[in-house]
Amino acid sequence: MQLHKRDVVDAATALLDTYGMADLTMRRLARELAVSPGALYWHFANKQQLLGAVADRILISAGDVAGDWRERIGGICVQLRDALLSHTDGAELVSASFAAGQSQAMTQILARLTNAAAEAGVDAAHAELAARTVLYYVLGFTADEQSRLQWDAAGAQLPEAQSVLADDPSARFAFGLGLLVDGIRAKIRVLQREFD
Repeated sequence: MQLHKRDVVDAATALLDTYGMADLTMRRLARELAVSPGALYWHFANKQQLLGAVADRILISAGDVAGDWRERIGGICVQLRDALLSHTDGAELVSASFAAGQSQAMTQILARLTNAAAEAGVDAAHAELAARTVLYYVLGFTADEQSRLQWDAAGAQLPEAQSVLADDPSARFAFGLGLLVDGIRAKIRVLQREFD
C-alpha cells in the first residue's frame, strides 16, 4: 500500500484526538500506519512540519467572516476557538505550530485579523501587533479551557473557581474578546483625537 501525505495527517490527527499531543510521536505514528519511521520523513522533513500540517487540518473550518471589522474579528476568533476545541490539545498544537512558523492556516488567520485591525484604523505599524494580541488571547484562553476540561474529565477535584464547569466558558471568552475589541476601538479614538 502506498502511503500518501493525507493518510499521514489523518492518522496523526486521530492519534492527537485519542492520546493528546504528548503522545503524538513519529514512532507511534509509524506503528499506527504499519511503516518504518523513515517512511514518514518522505512526506515531512521533521515533526514540526507534520504538526503544521495537523494544525492546518484542525483549522480547515476557520474561514473568513463577512461584516465590519468588529464582526470579522469576533467571528474569526469564535471559529478559531471552536476549531481548537474540536481536537484534544488543539490549542497547544496550533500554538506550537504557529510559533514555529509551520501553519499556513494560522498565517492566513493572522492576515485576516491584521486586515480587520487596519480597517478599524490601526496604523500599519501596529495592525499586525493588534492581530497577534487577539490571536494570543484566543490560543491562551482555549489552551487553559482545554486543560481544565482534561482535569475535569480525569475526575480531579479542582476548586470550584478553577473548574471549567464553574461558569459558561463561552461567555467568559466573549467577555475577554469584547475587552480586546473595545480596546482597539478606544485606541483608535485616542489616535484620531491626536490628529484632529
